[in-house]
Amino acid sequence: MRSQGAECNQDLRAAIEHLLTAGGKRIRPILVLLVGKMLGGNPEVLVTLGAAVELLHTATLVHDDLIDGALLRRGAETINARWSSAATVLTGDFLFARAAKLAAETDNSELMRAFANTLATIVNGELTQLFSARGVINRENYYQRIYAKTASLFEMSTQAAGMVSTDNKETIDHIRKYGYEIGMAFQIVDDLLDFTGEQATIGKPIGSDLLQGLVTLPAIYFAEMNPDNPDVRSLAAGGWGDAERMARLVQLIRGSDAIQMSMREAEQAVERAISHLNPFKENLEHTALGDLARYVVDRRI
Repeated sequence: MRSQGAECNQDLRAAIEHLLTAGGKRIRPILVLLVGKMLGGNPEVLVTLGAAVELLHTATLVHDDLIDGALLRRGAETINARWSSAATVLTGDFLFARAAKLAAETDNSELMRAFANTLATIVNGELTQLFSARGVINRENYYQRIYAKTASLFEMSTQAAGMVSTDNKETIDHIRKYGYEIGMAFQIVDDLLDFTGEQATIGKPIGSDLLQGLVTLPAIYFAEMNPDNPDVRSLAAGGWGDAERMARLVQLIRGSDAIQMSMREAEQAVERAISHLNPFKENLEHTALGDLARYVVDRRI
């Protein structure tokens, strides 16, 4: 990943170094490596693919931080906190281009198609969220949003690792579904942490999604159980702009069954993910993929 900026502008090199040293869980490339090794894939190809997936993810974060006006990520300054909007956008664009270059080095045209489709899904999801998701209390709308935002890249990571490791379409489909399910669970837990986490730990104010008008699963469960609550009813009319009203709603959700119900849904997705590992022979990587799925619902950040 570092080598992708070796011959570019020195400021861009510095930005890439800053992004990579900021850390992160690196779950997506871990998925690529574990799935590929479990299926007997070529280690060199898997490392290249893992780097491509993580660069794509990093590029989306650069653009996300700019869109959200975020000045910190993982406790470090974001690129847009240091640079102009134009320079930040171009940094993200460069990372997208390098991610595509690495994906192309796998010499698999079907994988490249999946890579391009996933990027389009992510961008379309972001635009939908910007223009038509504020104040929407709708379960199907929520699932579509978190698929586009998060699960699509998890799904592509495991699917692509399968593509470069085997020709068996049934195998690829099972491992694709594993990635989809843990991606959905991952985002549900992220949305839960927006209500239950500590601000210093998650790096943003508690309930920040609601303050942006984004109604996530805990709020949807609460709304379904309390349709006549005046704060719930205000959401569709733009009530998320009222910080006092939203702070009250956040506290109500935190003290309700909506939290446990949302976590149970994430746990069910993880159970489905693990079931998609059943056809595969038990080995070290198989065990690690099961552990990784369980980590998704056990994590605190």
